[in-house]
Amino acid sequence: MSDDDDRLDEVAAELLSLPPARFTATRNERAAAGGALGRRIAKLRKPTVAAWAVNLLVRDGQLGEAVELSRALHEAQDDLDAAELSRLGRQRRQLVAALARRAAELAAEAGTPLSASVADAVQKTVNAAIVDERAAAAILTGRLTAAVDLADLDAGSFGDAVAGSVPEIVPAPAAARDDLAARRARKAAERALREAERTRADAERELTASDRRLATSRERSDRAGERVDGLRAELSKAERDLAAAEEAVRAREGERADAAAALRAAESARERAAAARDEGDR
Repeated sequence: MSDDDDRLDEVAAELLSLPPARFTATRNERAAAGGALGRRIAKLRKPTVAAWAVNLLVRDGQLGEAVELSRALHEAQDDLDAAELSRLGRQRRQLVAALARRAAELAAEAGTPLSASVADAVQKTVNAAIVDERAAAAILTGRLTAAVDLADLDAGSFGDAVAGSVPEIVPAPAAARDDLAARRARKAAERALREAERTRADAERELTASDRRLATSRERSDRAGERVDGLRAELSKAERDLAAAEEAVRAREGERADAAAALRAAESARERAAAARDEGDR
């Protein structure tokens, strides 16, 4: 960048942080110096109220700190589970809302309270700085002339929204990329180790539970075996008792048959004797 480019960026940052009502007159005063730089200053566009409020927030310093924190969280998110990422998402939204409120306070202190629609544009611009690296680079110049809404941005171009030069996102050097790859590989290995440890702990708990169930089953099996042995002994004794009882029945049946035969013989003898007596009486 040339000296004129650097000087234009400085002048633009100063002018675009002034209350919008003072912008035009002050710009014209600076442009009156003439020359190529003066002509370029004269072409600077008055910022929208939302862009001006965000420029105030940049000069206040809190937006830059929030962007750095957001980048750190983004680099660490590979280690986070879904619940933690959801929590961080809520925190990010709360942070964006708090920064937008701070911008509104700064604007009110400067004599220009923000309407609801302007406050919404401020919040969208702050959110763009938090979630998009290219948007952050442009917004943090403090030279916005228009609010930024990522949903409406064309191919990531910020030239129409920034006065002066637009910072370029410089790719990380190879060594840094290698370090990042190494950190991600280490994080992946750590996640794999934690998962393996959780799996091992689950397996140990399952083995302990299986041992308890096995011991219980063995105890029940032993008791059932003892009962079967007892029942078998009782059955064997009952079978012997049955055999003896059946033998006794057969003996008693023989005795009864003999007794019945003796009775019949005695009855026949009695009948013959009675018949003989009757015959003698005649």
